[in-house]
Amino acid sequence: MTIVRRPSPFGEMLTLRQAMDRLFDDDYRPLRWLSGGPDGPALPLDVTTDANMLTIEAALPGIKPEDVDITVENGTVTISGKTASERTAEEGAYVLQEIRRGNFSRSVTLPTGLEADKARATFEHGILRLEIPKAEQVKPRQIKISPVSDGNAERTSDKPAELKA
Repeated sequence: MTIVRRPSPFGEMLTLRQAMDRLFDDDYRPLRWLSGGPDGPALPLDVTTDANMLTIEAALPGIKPEDVDITVENGTVTISGKTASERTAEEGAYVLQEIRRGNFSRSVTLPTGLEADKARATFEHGILRLEIPKAEQVKPRQIKISPVSDGNAERTSDKPAELKA
């Protein structure tokens, strides 16, 4: 008689778990994904809106305003630029390197109803502030309610309305 051994589904799960543990133990840096990864530095943004404008604030510490480009095209604003160049080997070898250098870029899709040609940008203490006003058509308006006085509205619930031919 032959004994057939069937693989246990739990045995395969354990193998998968071991593979995942190995993957995360080798190079687990959650901030690496949030900070832009190998493609270059991330550009953290705050985007707020109110009744009159949309405001975008970008943290650009150590970057000069002349090294930053802002473009608006087809409903998308793009902030891009370049940080200081890489250090040379003559200055010593890295023990730890967390300061990002190189090109950066970030694009944000804008909502409709903005007047991009009237946008203003300021740069102070490493914070770029871009203000794009809203068009008058999309600004919220308050509609006042006019009260109806009893004298203006005649109600005749007893009589059916007469139709004239």
